[in-house]
Amino acid sequence: MKKTLTILAALVALPVGMALADDDCFVPMADWQPRDAVARLAEESGWTVRRIKIDDGCYEIDGSDAEGRRIEVTVHPATLEVIEIEYEDDDDRTRRDRKKRKED
Repeated sequence: MKKTLTILAALVALPVGMALADDDCFVPMADWQPRDAVARLAEESGWTVRRIKIDDGCYEIDGSDAEGRRIEVTVHPATLEVIEIEYEDDDDRTRRDRKKRKED
């Protein structure tokens, strides 16, 4: 009976852990780069910024790329590493490009 309860508890906890793994950035605010640094990253990348916001603990840039395509870019707040670039096509379909995070 005790073994069954342990297995059930593990199965219940598994989805919670998996949901937490989907959040991209867990960084104390003291370690964040300033918003100006995110704006510089966008400028250096040739992006036009409409808005910089915080989503799931990450910076998120809404704007357009050098070719005028609408983009949503997720940026790590401490390293300014681009985690994900989401392109929105003209027909409202979305195409995503993911960059693999560097493992230390």
